[in-house]
Amino acid sequence: MTGKADDLLAHIPTREKGLPPVHLWNPDFCGHIDMRIARDGTWFYQGTPIGRPAMVKLFAGILRRDGDEYVLVTPVEKVGIVVDDAPFVAVDMQVSGEGEQQTLRFTSNVEDSFDAGEEHPLRVDIAPCSQEPSPYVRVRTNLEARIHRNVFYLLVELAVVRDGWLGVWSGGVFFPIGQDPGQ
Repeated sequence: MTGKADDLLAHIPTREKGLPPVHLWNPDFCGHIDMRIARDGTWFYQGTPIGRPAMVKLFAGILRRDGDEYVLVTPVEKVGIVVDDAPFVAVDMQVSGEGEQQTLRFTSNVEDSFDAGEEHPLRVDIAPCSQEPSPYVRVRTNLEARIHRNVFYLLVELAVVRDGWLGVWSGGVFFPIGQDPGQ
C-alpha cells in the first residue's frame, strides 16, 4: 500500500487497549481516497482487496461516520471512503441465558465483540419489492454490522412472539425481527 493510505497510517497513534478516540478528533477533511468496504465486509484499496487482517483492523479502528459519509480519521487528517452497505459484518453470535434474561453476543469480521442491548440495538430492514430482510446490529456510535445470513438464521431460531412480532431478547430489550406469520 502506498500513497495516501500510508500517509494516513503514519498519523494513527499507537494504543495498548481499546479503540482510538476518533470522536474527539476534528482535523480538516483532505478529500476522498480510493478505499471501499464491500457488502461482504471486504476492504479494498485502489480496487485490490486488503489481504492483511491486521491492516483492516487498524483502518476499522479509525473509521467514523459523519452524517451520511464514512471517513477514516487521525488527529491530523480525515479522508472519505466508500461503504457499500454497512462497514462491518456480524459473523458469529453466542447466546447466554434465555427468555428476557437472554444475552446475544456478536462478533464482527474485525473481531469486535459486543452484546446486543440498548447500546447495541438490532434492527431489520425489509426490501419493499422482494420482502427480503436485511438485519443489522450497531457496533459502536453510528456504525453498524450487517448480520450474516447464517447468524440471522440463528436469530430466527431464537425468536419468540410478542405483541404480534417475532423477535429476540438481549440485554433486557426485545428486538422485533419480523411480523408474526400467524397474524
